[in-house]
Amino acid sequence: MSKVVRVGVGTMIIRNNTILFGLRSNAHGKDSWCFPGGHLEFGETPKECAIRETREETGLIISQVKRGPWLNDFFSDSQYITLFMIACYNGGEAKIKEKNKFKAWRWFSCSEPPNPLFLPIQTFLNMGYRFTDFFDKDKVMKQ
Repeated sequence: MSKVVRVGVGTMIIRNNTILFGLRSNAHGKDSWCFPGGHLEFGETPKECAIRETREETGLIISQVKRGPWLNDFFSDSQYITLFMIACYNGGEAKIKEKNKFKAWRWFSCSEPPNPLFLPIQTFLNMGYRFTDFFDKDKVMKQ
């Protein structure tokens, strides 16, 4: 199998000092926690991908989507460029919409994320970012 470069989009959604994580059940990152997200499709913007993947995976509608950090990670069979997007939570409860990909959706404290984390989120934290870097003291997205 040839090694490939892929572009993934992960959407960070913060609600009242908590952040939404999904427990992965598919082979890529199995049993690790990640943000809603997926592969960027041809002709799609990262913002459109964030909105689509969040809706497909959780049923949530998000707004005020903006760009966050972009990272580079290597898995055994691929290289991923991960485009983190930051979004506002608009209400509703996250549901497991893709049972073949996720076991659970939960809100965790921004200061105490779950373990183990999906590799791109580990890289995000190892680079010195914090989940609250993109939100002000009232947990409203910074402009």
